[in-house]
Amino acid sequence: MSRVRSKDVIIGHGDIASVLTDRDDRVYFASGVSNSQEDRLSAYLREVNLMYNVYATHKDKHLVYFSSLSIFYADTMYTRHKRRMEGLIKLFKTYTIIRMGNITWGTNPHTLINFIANKFKNHEPIEIRDVYRYVCDKDEFLHWIDLIPPWSCELNIPGKRMLVKDIVREYCYPWRFSGTFEHDHTVQKLQIRFSDS
Repeated sequence: MSRVRSKDVIIGHGDIASVLTDRDDRVYFASGVSNSQEDRLSAYLREVNLMYNVYATHKDKHLVYFSSLSIFYADTMYTRHKRRMEGLIKLFKTYTIIRMGNITWGTNPHTLINFIANKFKNHEPIEIRDVYRYVCDKDEFLHWIDLIPPWSCELNIPGKRMLVKDIVREYCYPWRFSGTFEHDHTVQKLQIRFSDS
């Protein structure tokens, strides 16, 4: 659990926080709900309470908050929470709201890439839907972090728009682990099924 002290400028310990660099003029809030399938109200309330604690100690600093591009195309408990959090962020004197899709680095098992890769690793069946998602790599992410201006703004960092099956091919293919891939898009041991829905 993240605690807020007066000297903290990076709040959080996850995949996004791990690539950020301390800056005295900013507070990075990278301790939000990271699982888009989260259904426990307590997880969302923890983030809200932590944000109020950050505001109490850092309201005069530029806050950088990490939201999600999914607020534009999904209506879930997670996206409704992210929209509410974006409203809270605007209490700060200056702020940047960064909306992202899926990241390509880190160990969080709830990111799309790690979720699929872990299914492969554990030889569990998985259905890959014929939908698009956005994928951002670390270099692009850090490029935009370096461009955050001192005034309030909102940045969408979409990265690449990709079909999930193409994300699987580029980032999650089972030859990172053990398994057999065939050209007709089936994996014998890993039981992958591509779906049009």
